Amino acid sequence: MPSFDIACEANLVEVKNAVEQANKEVSNRFDFKGSDARVEQKESELTLFADDEFKLGQVRDVLNAKFAKRGVDLRLLTLDKPEKIGGDRMKQKVTVKNGVETELAKRIVKMLKDAKLKVTASIQGEVVRVSGAKRDTLQEAIALVRSGVTEVPLTYQNFRE
Repeated sequence: MPSFDIACEANLVEVKNAVEQANKEVSNRFDFKGSDARVEQKESELTLFADDEFKLGQVRDVLNAKFAKRGVDLRLLTLDKPEKIGGDRMKQKVTVKNGVETELAKRIVKMLKDAKLKVTASIQGEVVRVSGAKRDTLQEAIALVRSGVTEVPLTYQNFRE
């Protein structure tokens, strides 16, 4: 029975490359000379550091530009509130989403059931598995989910016969 998985994940290699490029640009920029502005990465969690709120915004802009250049969708990022870490120094946590959230997965399953396509959708951890008797109905399901879910970038993988 043909099936595929609906997932929501960033390419962590591209994220790492974007962080490295952003750090390189920040270290070379004249307006950051003598400041401790940088981006640190631990798995899928990034931390932005800067001397004040304005420079934190500049670091965030540089990082967003590098993500766009590397093909990482900015909708995968969740920004926390900036916090002070002593004096004027600021830091901000940025989380890279990985996996389809439970609410969104339930909404996708409901959307496919309401469309009355001959497919079965089931939530399996952080992915939604969709299976059906024909490839054409699976392609209709992909088109339906693409048009119905726009707040996060979804990937369609593991297409099996």
